[in-house]
Amino acid sequence: MQTENEKSHYIPWFIIGLMDFVTVIGFDDIIYNFRNQGLVALFTWVLMTFFYVIPYNLIVAHMGSTFSEEGGGITSWMRQTNGDTVGYFAGWFYWITELPYVVDVANSVIISAGWILNGDGNIQSHMGNAWFGILSAFVFVVFIWLEHLFKNKSLEVMSTIGGIAMFGMTVLFVIMTFVGLKQGRAIATHPFNLQAFMPKHFWSFRFLSTFGLFVFAMNGSEMAAPYTGNMKNPSRDFPKALKMIAIMTMFLTLFGTFSLGVYFNAHNLPNDLKMNGNYYAFQLIGHQFGLGNILLYTFTVTQLLYDLAQLAILLDGSTRIFLADVNKRFLPKQLTKINADGLPINGYWLTTAICGIIMALGGLLPKINDIFNWLLDLNGIVSPFATCFLFWSFMMLRRHAKDFPTPDYTYIKSDRAGFLVGLWMFSVTFILAVMGFFPTDSDPKTFITMLSLNFAVPAGMIILGFMMPWLAKRQQTNGVAFGPRAWQVITVLLAIGLMAATTYGINFRLFPHIVGGEKVLLIVLADAVMLGLTLLVTRHGRKGITA
Repeated sequence: MQTENEKSHYIPWFIIGLMDFVTVIGFDDIIYNFRNQGLVALFTWVLMTFFYVIPYNLIVAHMGSTFSEEGGGITSWMRQTNGDTVGYFAGWFYWITELPYVVDVANSVIISAGWILNGDGNIQSHMGNAWFGILSAFVFVVFIWLEHLFKNKSLEVMSTIGGIAMFGMTVLFVIMTFVGLKQGRAIATHPFNLQAFMPKHFWSFRFLSTFGLFVFAMNGSEMAAPYTGNMKNPSRDFPKALKMIAIMTMFLTLFGTFSLGVYFNAHNLPNDLKMNGNYYAFQLIGHQFGLGNILLYTFTVTQLLYDLAQLAILLDGSTRIFLADVNKRFLPKQLTKINADGLPINGYWLTTAICGIIMALGGLLPKINDIFNWLLDLNGIVSPFATCFLFWSFMMLRRHAKDFPTPDYTYIKSDRAGFLVGLWMFSVTFILAVMGFFPTDSDPKTFITMLSLNFAVPAGMIILGFMMPWLAKRQQTNGVAFGPRAWQVITVLLAIGLMAATTYGINFRLFPHIVGGEKVLLIVLADAVMLGLTLLVTRHGRKGITA
């Protein structure tokens, strides 16, 4: 999928590392897990660093070095080690499980903009759930349809700026924390001793169910694999990028968590800490050093740039992984269509639709903070499940090592020991993903709704993944998957369900004198648009452009 110019333009390994870094860890990832575990999160980060992060990144380095000429990342690795069918499912689930995170990042853009415009994190008072979803969708849709403007050079620039700025702000936060401690400033958490960092009930279900979000925070380094073709010596330089990411991750998580315990009382954390904690942190430290809100606004701009860089890399990298090396016989022909810019234009339509459904389902929850927390919990489920494919492919590679070329970089020379490490990583990831189904940050009123959504969304992803080969087979057999009338019925039913979920419990207050009038108006307008699109598609279908 590369042009001659792209092939002649090599990306240095440290730039690849920064491009990947923005998808792996950020200050907000530290906040999320601090909200779940308090100071104990530091113990968990140490545990996960040595038993998960380091082997994770070195496994990715081994795979990238072995298949340095392949452009599909996990898709290529699974296809090479397990065949085309398994490669398709790996690519599909890896791609679709990134979409809740894409929605989450789009939400974060709106939250950052809210801090810049309003100077506070009380976004609920400035807009309702519906407008929050609409603005997030606007950010996402505009960004995805401008994706063709972001060539590799643009991705390098955005990721470099975003990665360096976020890492720099976190380092600044840590340094200022230690400077404050040296000056004798008070610590918010008491007691603040070694025992406070140790878990009291390590084997409790509630404690272990929060580990899925740690996996979500740490994974994603394989997202750089599709860019190995842009490296001069990928088999040698790609492992360097992964090692750099591991070191940066260790620094951010360990020192960042320690610093949060200094400024926040770990025993009485704000309910909206996951959504606004990073902004609160820089607001607190700025006021402590007499800087007012200068640090707050500096970090807010940094967060905004970081989120935009994440959107660019997630949309570009995950699409490459899915379509670069998937056997086209598993996909409806519409998804394999490439436009003049070499982009899968209908794949973007599908991405937009799925993200829209996820946003609409979030509307079932009463508050924006609940929506934000649910999306994080959902990512703590689907992201680890997708990561299981990585460890499975590594296990198969080590089991059949004689069938594959010896990489320049080898993680664990013994194939048997390598297989056992892969099995350990696979087992731990799978168990933590299963435990993540149970909401970790909900109240009794939202627990059942979140639990239901946690099961419904992954189930929908699985069903849709199996439907794609089925639709492709119907096209190959009958010429079309469905006729125009069937598409009309399907689209209308989806529109009604989507609008029902979107407007559940929402009051736009457009017509306060008409009880429920605004809700009916929204449903009518949205369904009218959907029906119009359906008629347009099926009209073209009768002219021969059928699906």
